[in-house]
Amino acid sequence: MTHSTRTIKQITPDQAIEKSANGEYHAVIIGSGISGAIAAKQLTAKGLNVLVLEAAPAKDLTYSGFKQYLSNYYSNASKDNNAPYPENPNAPMPRSTTISKLIPGQTDAKGYMVQNGPLALDSTYTRVTGGTTMHWEAKILRMLPEDFSIKSTYGVGLDWPISYDDLMPYYRMAEREIGVSANVEEQGFYGIKYEQDYVYPMYGLPPSYLDQVVAKGIDGAEFELSGETLTVKVRPFPQGRNGIPNPNYNDGNGFKPVGAVSAHQVEQGGRCQGNNNCVPICPVQAKYDARKTLVDAAQTGRMDFLPQAVASKVVVNPADNSIEHIQFKHYKTTQSPEYTEGKVSGKLFILATNAIENARLMLASGLPSSSGLVGKNLMDHTYLLTWGLLPEAAGTMRGTKCTSGIADFRHGKSRSKQAAFGVDIHNDGWGWATGSPFSDIEYLVDGQNKFGRDLRQGVINRVSNQLLFAFMVEQVADESNRVTVDPQYKDALGNMRPIVNYNVSDYSKAGIAFSSQASKVFYQRLGAEDHSNYSPLDYGYFNYQGEDYYFRGGNHFSGTHIMGTSAENSVVNENQQSWDHANLYLIGSGSMPTIGTSNTTLTLAALVFKTTEDIINKLSHYRIDLGNESNTNTAKEACHE
Repeated sequence: MTHSTRTIKQITPDQAIEKSANGEYHAVIIGSGISGAIAAKQLTAKGLNVLVLEAAPAKDLTYSGFKQYLSNYYSNASKDNNAPYPENPNAPMPRSTTISKLIPGQTDAKGYMVQNGPLALDSTYTRVTGGTTMHWEAKILRMLPEDFSIKSTYGVGLDWPISYDDLMPYYRMAEREIGVSANVEEQGFYGIKYEQDYVYPMYGLPPSYLDQVVAKGIDGAEFELSGETLTVKVRPFPQGRNGIPNPNYNDGNGFKPVGAVSAHQVEQGGRCQGNNNCVPICPVQAKYDARKTLVDAAQTGRMDFLPQAVASKVVVNPADNSIEHIQFKHYKTTQSPEYTEGKVSGKLFILATNAIENARLMLASGLPSSSGLVGKNLMDHTYLLTWGLLPEAAGTMRGTKCTSGIADFRHGKSRSKQAAFGVDIHNDGWGWATGSPFSDIEYLVDGQNKFGRDLRQGVINRVSNQLLFAFMVEQVADESNRVTVDPQYKDALGNMRPIVNYNVSDYSKAGIAFSSQASKVFYQRLGAEDHSNYSPLDYGYFNYQGEDYYFRGGNHFSGTHIMGTSAENSVVNENQQSWDHANLYLIGSGSMPTIGTSNTTLTLAALVFKTTEDIINKLSHYRIDLGNESNTNTAKEACHE
């Protein structure tokens, strides 16, 4: 098979500024994660010229650059989500290794995100080309239909201005773009439905041996909750990684998985091999990341890509409140804060960084929206971790990070009183909870005086029996959970850093408490020793109704520019278009009014497909036809049509 060269055209700041001044860009996109990449691909496919500004370097677009990321991860003592990626003071990113709550009066806040309390949030995102898909888990479920109407159904949170049915065709588009491996018959539960005869692009990945051990022990367990009986069943998760293509997909034409970014390295993007360190980085690039979509956009010849360009201000034209241009700072190296400034313009602008960075940039630009909701309603999934030792070896550390889980607590009448939750079965042992296997070595050496051959065998015996449940608990919108900025907290380029005020509501704490009780039942049925313990010294610690817990963040930042029905109750409309600025779109999970109990990536990707349909329709007057461009309308008029 012959493959064409897959490259991304990188331009200089001067070139971007000149082309912008000449009116050559239909859209300026800030960010090259999955939201920005999908937007770029869809717009360029329709004959529109796009400029993408990316805050990070673009060295990972070569295979040698990707291998360097792998080497960084393998050699880094910390195996956190951002371990593969070198420190970049000019475009810093949060890391779970630098989490601490701000001390009153302190100005040298630890880490990039300033944690203003009451609780510290350890969620992260990745500021590299490809965004957070460069470290994501790739567990990729659809939201439940009831998640879109949680306020009207259960009296909590916020309703969406659209329904599951409205988003269903765009879920299908997102699943094609990502290349999801799943079986419909395993996913159609609690109201999730599909178009007739729909199949996923690839067959579902097999459950791990650990999944099968857990299922054998807990399938059929019943729980009484708000007058309903919930019966537990372990189900496989849809995965955003290459499996076996389904020949029935696409009207019987099958699905062709996308490999590595560079065509001559396409063998590196093969089928999932079950590497357990796929979070943060898949060594064979079987896991989807946004660079693959970005390259497709580049193949049209209509996308310019400017890396190392940090957007610093969104500038408004006071005459009509439209966006006039975006200012950026371009640095030459990650080792120096020296930069040049520039500004770029287009017919419209798309902020596609993430929920934190979109809000930070808007607030740093003095644009809180007429509703005052920019930065507010910050949401994330709050994880309760529980861990135990099974009575038998269960194949821990085999397979990808998380292949199956439990969906039976994601729905139901109890949502009016306590948060819903999903349950992940982790194939990587106690790593997230205790730092295993390092913690196991300490225990065996210090607690049991093992060394040499006994120590090696002891580690094998202990890790092979480990089981970790991660209870992903819903959080609903709360304006007190928010992102703000303050000039006293800046990064190396002088851009204001995000300040996070974060707490966990009693609604979520009640869900966490029930999760803990469910976990005890699971361990009893499995005959497992429960080793879970929560120290008051932990940064995520809290006490609820006399019991100790801690939470971990899910890296699912959402809600900071929520969509709604009017400029009074939201920041953007159902197409993620700003109510206040007609030629501005804020896209991604920040637009989501609720997050339910599924990872956010699939839903935000579906939203972007919906949004780009709206943008393409509004910019239809500007499409390129055989090299000729028709400018028959103004940008403002086009965006108001």
